[in-house]
Amino acid sequence: MDKGNDAEPAAAIVEIRAVNKEYALGKQSVIALRNISLMIDKGEFMALAGPSGSGKSTLLNLIGCIDTPTSGSILIQGQDISGKTADELADLRLKTLGFVFQTFNLLPVLSAWENVEYPLLQRRDMEKKTRQERVRHYLNIVGLERYTHHRPNELSGGQRQRVAIARALATHPGIVLADEPTANLDHKTGEGILKLMKALNQEEGTTFIFSTHDAQVMEMADRVIKLADGQIIE
Repeated sequence: MDKGNDAEPAAAIVEIRAVNKEYALGKQSVIALRNISLMIDKGEFMALAGPSGSGKSTLLNLIGCIDTPTSGSILIQGQDISGKTADELADLRLKTLGFVFQTFNLLPVLSAWENVEYPLLQRRDMEKKTRQERVRHYLNIVGLERYTHHRPNELSGGQRQRVAIARALATHPGIVLADEPTANLDHKTGEGILKLMKALNQEEGTTFIFSTHDAQVMEMADRVIKLADGQIIE
């Protein structure tokens, strides 16, 4: 008798069903993703790997509700995101998704504190005290408590990426999407950033999904999904 049938399956936080993505390029149609199906479990530390043009960033953008599939469906925490309005998608991004980009995407006129606080200001249900406690907590977690008043141009690349991580986590997202987060960092700094994200993944149960071609990221990931020419190859 197979006792494995009695075990409850792990809850998928992201479910991608037969997704295709095409772009119009002049009079031509470019296929970015072909029939992608994938389940991502809650708490995974997962990498989408592949060369430039493989479709990994496109897939990350679809999961992040920044773009929509041409066909197929994507479920985030059991919710099918197709057919949602722009406002509903914005709300989903704010409450469920955190983003870490290779170019950091910090607002240059704001301090580290203000950059982390910025997405929380859009949460009308959050009191000022709670907001400030969250900002302080996550800046401390990423080791930047002494740099709260520094603007991005007064911080190193690694410090700016730490601000971006604190900003992504401050909204308490279920999923953090990281697009080539180590691409603009030297090897040692990149390793430190990855160890920080892995620790947060293990301590807080946040799901991390990376797009990357960095061997360091792939080595640290729980699972690596390889893409080439818009298809999963492994």
